[in-house]
Amino acid sequence: MPEINNFSYIDEGKGFPLVLVHGFLGNAEMWRPQIDEFKKYFRVIAPDLPGYGKNNKYKLINSIEGFASEIFNFLQNLKIEKFNLLGHSMGGMIVQQMSVNFSSHINKLICYSTGSIGEMPNRFETIDESRKKIKTNGLEITSLNIAKTWFVNGENDPNFYLCKNASSETTLDAADASLVAMKSWNGKNNLYKINNKTLIIWGDLDKSYDKNQIDILHSNIKNSELKIVNGFAHNVHLENPKIFNKLLLDFLI
Repeated sequence: MPEINNFSYIDEGKGFPLVLVHGFLGNAEMWRPQIDEFKKYFRVIAPDLPGYGKNNKYKLINSIEGFASEIFNFLQNLKIEKFNLLGHSMGGMIVQQMSVNFSSHINKLICYSTGSIGEMPNRFETIDESRKKIKTNGLEITSLNIAKTWFVNGENDPNFYLCKNASSETTLDAADASLVAMKSWNGKNNLYKINNKTLIIWGDLDKSYDKNQIDILHSNIKNSELKIVNGFAHNVHLENPKIFNKLLLDFLI
């Protein structure tokens, strides 16, 4: 993986940039089925978020706004002024914030399996409970138990290993800082500021974000369309890359 200012990322393909932002307990390699497909059409750039993947020794960030600024500054260092932007889960919060702060730099926006608030009323457990479990039970056990809920078939999904690999590179401090970031973030009142053409993707068996959270995005982002993938959970892009990639390609081209 290349580095710029000691910041690690994947950079494959040529053409108009497509930036992929992973979520909580993830890393850039969790986009591998998308990178391999979309590098045929785009220059695909997938950074490891600070504290994750090969950036697990990078400075910690504990706010969604901080993550948004860090990714934007990273792209500026690459001399990338205009790009398509996709974010998953916590990464979806980051790209919403980027669209609010840096709208003119974003061509098209994809909000995938995400919501407009971090501390959701119907979350499987409170964020404080998640923080306690990580510290009590350890990051490895807790992260794998969380990742199992992201797939309909749990750890038996063929691509579950990508989540396992990603969680093994994440530090406990980074996971805790990210939970703090999500708890303190509420982007609902800023959704009207998102002017970019936006695609919202959601699996109807997602246990992390319910339909109400998706409807809030769709009804408040004025130039948005919603695609629901039936029969899949939080990680549609890994559960069924073929369906996910086609939705994305139809939107981008």
